[in-house]
Amino acid sequence: MQHCDTLIVPRWCVPVEPAGEVLEGHAVAVTDGRIVAVLPVGQARAGFQPSVLVERPDHVLIPGLINAHTHAAMTLFRGLADDMPLEAWLHEGIWPAERRWVSAEMVRDGTELAIAEMIRGGITCFSDQYFYPEIVAEAAVDLSMRAVVATPVVDFRTGWADNAAEYLQKAADLVHDPYADHPLVTTAFAPHSTFALSDESFAALRVLADQLDVRVQIHLHETAAEVEISLRETGKRPYERLLDAGLVNRSLLAVHAVHMDDEEIARFAAAGVSVAHCPNSNLKLASGIAPVAKYRKAGLNVAIGTDGAASNNMLDMFSEMRTAALLAKVTANDASAVTADEALHMATLGGAMALGLESTIGSIEVGKWADLTCVNLRTLNSQPIYDVVSQLVYASRCDQVADVWIAGRRHLENGQFVHIDTDGLLARGNEWRDRMSDMGEVQ
Repeated sequence: MQHCDTLIVPRWCVPVEPAGEVLEGHAVAVTDGRIVAVLPVGQARAGFQPSVLVERPDHVLIPGLINAHTHAAMTLFRGLADDMPLEAWLHEGIWPAERRWVSAEMVRDGTELAIAEMIRGGITCFSDQYFYPEIVAEAAVDLSMRAVVATPVVDFRTGWADNAAEYLQKAADLVHDPYADHPLVTTAFAPHSTFALSDESFAALRVLADQLDVRVQIHLHETAAEVEISLRETGKRPYERLLDAGLVNRSLLAVHAVHMDDEEIARFAAAGVSVAHCPNSNLKLASGIAPVAKYRKAGLNVAIGTDGAASNNMLDMFSEMRTAALLAKVTANDASAVTADEALHMATLGGAMALGLESTIGSIEVGKWADLTCVNLRTLNSQPIYDVVSQLVYASRCDQVADVWIAGRRHLENGQFVHIDTDGLLARGNEWRDRMSDMGEVQ
């Protein structure tokens, strides 16, 4: 009999790959942080001697959800500047608050709070784009969370760097040391947007990204105003500036991509670009609705992100999956435009593909990291069950997540954290709220 560290026995297992498959009466064996077998329960019990046996007779096991775009530390700005359009939200609400409050301490506390919220909701990997990325990486490592840490690049001075050259140098340092081959943390470059960098800065970023073989993610075509301003000031749409800079390729993750025309969609698809769709944030800021059905029909890989808690205000991928599927249907005038299976793919393997991690996470396959989420379907809102994936996407809530593993390490057991002190996180969050209130930041 073969030893394994953990044997998980749910009622259902949705591996995501192959697409549309739902396994009933199967178990998943995990050793040294990786999936070593997916097989019928009888064979698993006869063939494996686990150190830990986890039986979940009313649950479904899925790949850990992947949050393809967020700003984790902005949990501390949750509710700070609500009910404002994007430009006002940035210029009058968020950027002034960031100038006043963003620091290594703030990023650490906000990121830890976000990681706990995400794990509680079944998220096992997040792609972050914020200042002090070295602190984000440290928090992820300390809490054993998988993260893609994208280092910001802009032309203006902030508390983290003075100019684009310094941003790029700090980004390169982070790539080389100590995360070049880290099992949990990978890095990327994150130019904020085309209006935040000059052509010269984009050229320098492209050279460095090519040299270091680092992926790039950028807020792109998020609002109609962004496109109009770019045309007025440069004579080019934001997409065209990226194309001229040589950044439109399969290493690019276009975040939001709400206002894309048919030609741009086709060229993105041909280049292998991925899109991070953030439906709830786009709705809340009235930025528009991304034409996801068009993207998928063109062959674009679509991932799902929550965006930051300052613009969402939740880091809840169950809510995002449901909203993404529903919006795609109504914009395409086609109830089959994005199915439940496709929405789950976007939230798992689609996210892994967008982040360049599809060979190691995103589906329940032998050899991949055991990043796994177990969801309780024995709840009033999930009964009766005709289609497991449909229940996951259209009916389930994040508080139904029972168990979470990242690289085989258990983070959540029966809905309870195994090693995160949530009381401490909540206390620090309230301390930040009091500080900002005292300075008049919170209305």
